[in-house]
Amino acid sequence: MPTPEYVLKLREHIGHEPLVLIGVTAVILRESPAGIAVLLGTRSDDGALTPITGIVDPGEEPALAARREAMEEAGVEIAVERLAWVHQLPRKTHVNGDQVDYFDLTFRCRWISGDPHPADGEMTAVGWHDLDDLAAVASDDLRERIRLAATGSGDTLFHG
Repeated sequence: MPTPEYVLKLREHIGHEPLVLIGVTAVILRESPAGIAVLLGTRSDDGALTPITGIVDPGEEPALAARREAMEEAGVEIAVERLAWVHQLPRKTHVNGDQVDYFDLTFRCRWISGDPHPADGEMTAVGWHDLDDLAAVASDDLRERIRLAATGSGDTLFHG
């Protein structure tokens, strides 16, 4: 995954110290005769099965970031329907030593068009998965993001 240029410039000043970044998770849903399916991809860096995720660029609206990431990573056009969950992820230390605190905004999204495919190399595979079979998803946190977006009441959950 290429690191955004603005993050690289910040790292020149702060080294590996913790950096707060705003992330988005696009839980993309599609109705079919078999039920509701969620779009998941296999990440090229670690092989994890995840929804579409990414970092909000400076000045970018978060919902537009979710739409951009869906097109960049999976080649699909989506409609962002609502904000499902706002929460802080535990600090992550990347393999190069960079520490990041991701503040995640999880959106419920509806697929509009496009055949899902690994569009930019961040995913090795992208496809539709049954909402009742998410055992292979990379973490409990990611499964919770999917659950809240797919079945939430419509209210945004604020963690903590």
